[in-house]
Amino acid sequence: MRYHRIEEARFVARPNRFIAHVSLQGRTEVCHVKNTGRCRELLTPGAVVYLERSDNPARKTRFDLIAVEKNGLLINMDAQAPNNVFAEWAGNFLPGLTAIRPEYTWEDSRFDFLLEDARGPYYVEVKGVTLEEDGEARFPDAPTERGVKHLRGLQRAVEQGTRAAVFFVIQMKGPTSFRPNDATHPAFGAALREAAESGVGVYAYDCLVTPDTLELDAPVPVDLSPWRER
Repeated sequence: MRYHRIEEARFVARPNRFIAHVSLQGRTEVCHVKNTGRCRELLTPGAVVYLERSDNPARKTRFDLIAVEKNGLLINMDAQAPNNVFAEWAGNFLPGLTAIRPEYTWEDSRFDFLLEDARGPYYVEVKGVTLEEDGEARFPDAPTERGVKHLRGLQRAVEQGTRAAVFFVIQMKGPTSFRPNDATHPAFGAALREAAESGVGVYAYDCLVTPDTLELDAPVPVDLSPWRER
C-alpha cells in the first residue's frame, strides 16, 4: 500500500489517544494519530515521525501520523494498514483464492476476512504489531478483551470444521521472532496458545516499510512457549 504527500516532523506530545502535537518546519501542528493504542515506546519527545497531508478541507487536522522512527527502525503505526496490506496479499496466503469478504460476521464474532477457495471458507483475523523489544515483536501493547474474543471465535470455528487463522502483521522489518505479550495481557497469550492447540493457524509476517509505503515481506517465527519473566 502507498501513502501520498508525506512530510517529516518531530513528535512533541500526545494530549489524548486521537491527536498528537508535532514540530513541522518550525511550527507546531496538531495531527490525527491513526492508532489508538498506547505506543508509549514509540511516541517519545523528539522522535522522527512521518505525516500524510490530507486534501479534505472539512477535516479538523491537516495531517495523519502514520510512521515513526525508533532507534533507527522505521515502524508504521497506522492501525488501518494491516488489513489493507493483508487484503492486497491474500492470494499469497491462500493460493487458489476465489473470493475475499472483509468484516465477515459469524455467530457472535466479526472476523476481519472470510477467504474462500475450492475447499470452502477460511476465517482470518488480522492483528497489527508495533511493539518491539530486543528484536522480538510482541502483541498486544495493551490489554485487549476484544482480541481474546476474536481468538475464542476462531477456535469455535475450527472446532466446527472451518479453517481459521490469526495473522500478525509486524509493521516493521527486523524482528527475529514473535510472541504474545503475556506481561501485558496474560489472558490473550493463554487464549492464543489454546487456539493454536485447537488447530487455529498462527502466522506472523514482517513488512518492508518506507515513509510512504508498507508491504508484507517475510514470515517471522512464532514463539508460543510458556512465558517466563526476565
